[in-house]
Amino acid sequence: MAVTATDVEVVDLATSSLRELNQRLHDVAGDSPEPTHWRVVNPNGAHAVACGLDADVEVEIEGHVGYYCAGMNKLATVRVHGNAGTGLAENIMSGTVVVEGNASQSAGATGRGGLLVVHGDAAARCGISMKGVEIVVRGSIGHMSAFMAQRGCLVVCGDAGEALGDSIYETHIYVRGEVASLGADCIEKELREYHVAELRSLLERAGFDDLDPAGFRRYGSARQLYNFHVDHAGAY
Repeated sequence: MAVTATDVEVVDLATSSLRELNQRLHDVAGDSPEPTHWRVVNPNGAHAVACGLDADVEVEIEGHVGYYCAGMNKLATVRVHGNAGTGLAENIMSGTVVVEGNASQSAGATGRGGLLVVHGDAAARCGISMKGVEIVVRGSIGHMSAFMAQRGCLVVCGDAGEALGDSIYETHIYVRGEVASLGADCIEKELREYHVAELRSLLERAGFDDLDPAGFRRYGSARQLYNFHVDHAGAY
């Protein structure tokens, strides 16, 4: 059941179905969606909450969510006041997704645009195959993060697990803490003035402007894996 309180549409998943919630959110698509502010209570770890949104709405989720929350997000702002399961904001196109707790594996996977912010830690494969999304994690991330990352930025204010940036293309990775190991073709690179400005902007947008960009290190592609070398022709 949904009720309106102070211009906020409140949906209680203890009494309403998830299918009904997502359908109603899909129905508000358009240039002037109404209502524009939603509050979801009692999610109780439900999967696929607020998936496939295509409107400039704000959705606040009061509690923990399961798999694929805010997947395929476009335009919307989704804020989770809790933890999120596997595949958070998978294939995000635009808009903003914020998790105030921790995120499980594959957060922001294949994301093409928008901003994903995790206030806690993110598990393995954060930003795998990212294609333009910008991800900022206040805590640490797990192994194989940014695997085959093509475009966008991954900012880690804590530590990074093993095989960071394996088979990376042109994504920019910034890490403030320690890196357990770098993946194939990922190397540390110079933190230039342009990158400091880019990093500062991302930290400000994420609400982490108390951190100094100069305290980060930058990682990216050595550009050896996706360039053909005739001397190595026998290996193909």
